[in-house]
Amino acid sequence: MAELRLAWILSGTGWADCTVADHEAETVITASHITAAPEELLTAVAGLLVGESKTRAQFEAEPTGFRWIFYREDESVWIRLLQLPDSSLPDRAGTEIWTSWQTVDTVARAVCPLLRRRRENLWRERLPRQMAPSLPTHRTRSPQNPLAKQEARRSRRTREPVTSWRRLAHLRANMCAFEG
Repeated sequence: MAELRLAWILSGTGWADCTVADHEAETVITASHITAAPEELLTAVAGLLVGESKTRAQFEAEPTGFRWIFYREDESVWIRLLQLPDSSLPDRAGTEIWTSWQTVDTVARAVCPLLRRRRENLWRERLPRQMAPSLPTHRTRSPQNPLAKQEARRSRRTREPVTSWRRLAHLRANMCAFEG
């Protein structure tokens, strides 16, 4: 139960392949990387971390949709990955293409680095070419790092966690329409 691998690879203009695997099975799904698919996945996992019993995320593949459904029981998570012929259909219209039992910690450790690398790559792509070589390849948390200082100041100012409770409630309310 302790192995979960995720990979996000840009496969063409506007598209990405996401590979998900555990010790028993592997599947590759396609998603539009123009949508907020990775952010939805991160929000779903954040919901698990704060104790929600059921969360979900959806990857759009136009018109196909891939829906991640996470069911939490204590420290274990049952993950179902459904393929739907149309992303607006309820869960019961989908075909389960991958399933796994993992710990909450394993899911978080698999998803967070994937999204951090994606964010850094997007950030680098948007910078002028002449600036890109001078950027560090990873972010440090040393006091000399101005980004770390700014984040520390911001986290002291805000009393609300990084993942907004209002955002989680809004996503949960909007995703209820997908339940079958």
